[in-house]
Amino acid sequence: MTLDDFPIRLTMPVAWGQLDAFGHVNNTQFFRFFEDARIACFEQVGIAEHMRSHGVGPILAKTDCVFRRPLGFPDTVTCCARITEVGEDRFTMEYAVFSEAKGLAAHGSGRIVMLDYDSGNKAPIPEAIRAALAGLG
Repeated sequence: MTLDDFPIRLTMPVAWGQLDAFGHVNNTQFFRFFEDARIACFEQVGIAEHMRSHGVGPILAKTDCVFRRPLGFPDTVTCCARITEVGEDRFTMEYAVFSEAKGLAAHGSGRIVMLDYDSGNKAPIPEAIRAALAGLG
């Protein structure tokens, strides 16, 4: 798994406030890194705009993380995402966090379901968004 495997990439410095009492980046922060990459994907493929205009958008149904190396300060991380599966009303993302100092620090996945927020029911992924998601695999 390398940076080149991921079409969505965000690079940012590790902040001092992300460290826990043991002096490493707190495990909850990795889910925030994943979220940053996920939201960048939503913006890129038009999901965010579809949500604003139609009230139909994503909801995170499942997520996981495998922690490979602890991160410290100072460091710079690149948060990455790619699409691994696209269904009728859901898709799966794979995430990775690469440390400039240590390489692959964590990886995980997320299952995202499209939801009609007014009715509370699942909704189909619009075809243009489905095609854009498929292009990020």
